[in-house]
Order: sequence, then C-alpha cells, then structure tokens
Amino acid sequence: MTFGIGLQPWTIRRELETDFFGSFARAADIGFEGVEVGPPPSGTTPEQFKARLDAMGLRAISIHTGIDALKNDLDSLLAYAATMQAKYLVLSYYRFESSREVTEVAAALNRIGERCRERGAQLLYHNHDWEYLKFDGVSAYDRLLSETDPSLVGMELDVYWTAKGGEDPLRYLAGLKGRCPLVHLKDMEAGEERFFAEVGEGVLPMERIIEAAGEAGAAWLIVEQDECRRSPFDCIATSLQNLKAMGAGR
Repeated sequence: MTFGIGLQPWTIRRELETDFFGSFARAADIGFEGVEVGPPPSGTTPEQFKARLDAMGLRAISIHTGIDALKNDLDSLLAYAATMQAKYLVLSYYRFESSREVTEVAAALNRIGERCRERGAQLLYHNHDWEYLKFDGVSAYDRLLSETDPSLVGMELDVYWTAKGGEDPLRYLAGLKGRCPLVHLKDMEAGEERFFAEVGEGVLPMERIIEAAGEAGAAWLIVEQDECRRSPFDCIATSLQNLKAMGAGR
C-alpha cells in the first residue's frame, strides 16, 4: 500500500520560529510531499503562502485549528482552505471534562461538518491520550465516535497518543474504515517514560499499523514527533526513510 507522506510542522516548531520558509524547504528536500498548516506567517497572505509551498513542491494537506475558530470563524477558515487547496479542516486539540461536554461538542462538530461538506471540505478530529479517559463508563473518544455522523466528522487518528492512552491503535483503525483519511504516525520508546520515537524505531507495530491504515482507506500518513532527542530534521528524515523501507511511500 502506498500513501502520500506528510509532515506535521509541530515537530519543527522551534526551527520555524527562526526560519519559517527555510524550514519548510528543508522538509521538502528530505522528501516530504505535503504539510499540515496553521495560519500563514505574519506578513504573508494565503496566496503568497500557497505559492511558496508550491515552489517547494509541498502540498497543503490540511488546516489545523481550534474549536473557537471552527465555531466563530468557519467561513474564513473555509476560504483559507480553498486558497490553500487543502481538503481537510482538523480540530487539533480539545480536552473534555464530562460526558455532557462530549455530547455538546459532538453536536457542534456535526453542524460544522455539514457546513464544511457544503463547501467541499471535510472536518476531522485529532486525538491525544486524554480522550481515552472514561466518563460514565465510556471514553470520550468512543462517545465522540458514536455521537458524530461519520459522513460529516472524520478522524485523524494519532497512533502514539492512542497507545499512550492505553488503547490499541490497530483496533481503532479497524473501526474507522472510510472515516480516517489522515493518520498521525509517531513511535514510542520502550521503557516507563514512553518517550516519542522516530517511526520504525520504537515499540509500536508500525508495519501492521500502516497496513491497517490502508485498509481503513487513509490517503496520507503524517509524521509528527512532539519532542526529539536529536535534531528534529534528523528525526523526520529517519521516519521518512523507515516508512519508505516499509513500502509506504509512493
């Protein structure tokens, strides 16, 4: 199975602060095909941002954003996504405090997802480990899955955070067929700390995860490593090399 392989730039966030476009160019030189993006850097229009990425050979895969922007500034986000030719809007971070809050957010995401679909975009939810905490006997993630419409709200499963939350990413991928176009890949070091590792360098069954991602219908594998023990560029290069060795690259 082959996928597009992209980068979540959170991995190189410190480098972006000092050389924004140069850091993206280095990711392109390493061999990444696309990137997930937030707002354009200060002083750069969306059109200019898109042109710079095009010149590097990088595709904008998705727009990562927060719940407030999705609720209050969705038209602007959709216009930005259209300019960037990014198909996906991703709610990148949310912490639930109760089952009632999950239900309320799920209803909001259904409404937002319908508006996205009307404009040719797709809404996705990106998880961390805390979504697997249970309220009233059910994890926030499972409740979110059951209370959102699969045709309106997709998932960007992060396999590391799923494992860190005590769950099996293979089981979740099997249940997300047709609903998980993007998969976040980061590996996990052995040991109690369970620190982040380059893809293929840790204890997660990456080859089986990649196979399961393909069976789920994923189009892109997104490399992300929240913290690195060496240069982030060396880490993402290792992850990409390993993914290609597993047969995941085009």
